[in-house]
Amino acid sequence: MISMGIVQASAAAAPSSQGWLIDPELVDPGYAQTMAGGEIQTSFPPPPPTPPTPEWLKSLLQGLGDFFQWSAPALKPLLWIGAILLLLFILYHFVPAFAQWVDEIRFRRKYGAADEEIVGQAEAGAARALLAEADALAAEGRFAEAAHLLLYRSVEDIEGRRPGLVRPAMTSRDLAETQDLPAVARGAFSRIAGAVEISLFGGRSIDAAAWQICRDAYAELTVPKNWART
Repeated sequence: MISMGIVQASAAAAPSSQGWLIDPELVDPGYAQTMAGGEIQTSFPPPPPTPPTPEWLKSLLQGLGDFFQWSAPALKPLLWIGAILLLLFILYHFVPAFAQWVDEIRFRRKYGAADEEIVGQAEAGAARALLAEADALAAEGRFAEAAHLLLYRSVEDIEGRRPGLVRPAMTSRDLAETQDLPAVARGAFSRIAGAVEISLFGGRSIDAAAWQICRDAYAELTVPKNWART
């Protein structure tokens, strides 16, 4: 009963604002005791020391820095060279006259001025031999086989004159529609490919008139000037 009385007396003596909760005389000893226990973290541990940079990496970075410092004066000329090459690429693919001029220079450098006529004669001889073989088939009434022979040889001619243009699984129609062929050569090849396509898928056989169209088209395809861009 005495203890209960003391508690009641203490409660009655406490102010209504509960000010004892922030009384330093009551808080400080408990705070000091808690902090002295070392169970509460009050600061972050120092970060682990940074490992030293390897010597090989220092040497590499120093070498790269020296290289860029040495090559800095040459960067501007290299940028100009790259811009000129890009301009030439655009001109070749979008300006026909420039592309024709470049093709002529490349042909002369490859074969030489003296060999140009010889190469032309060799190509003409091969074309005449092929036409003779195709004519022999046509004379037997085998017009479809003769037209097929001209088509296959036309594809070979395109591959030889425009390396990389003929790709695997590329159809004759795809090749006839490509804009990388000169207009005259593309038109001649289109007539041959169209006649063969109609005979294969259109249910119409190649007759003498259709054969003559294919033959004339192949003759146009073998003329060197018809490969110039226009």
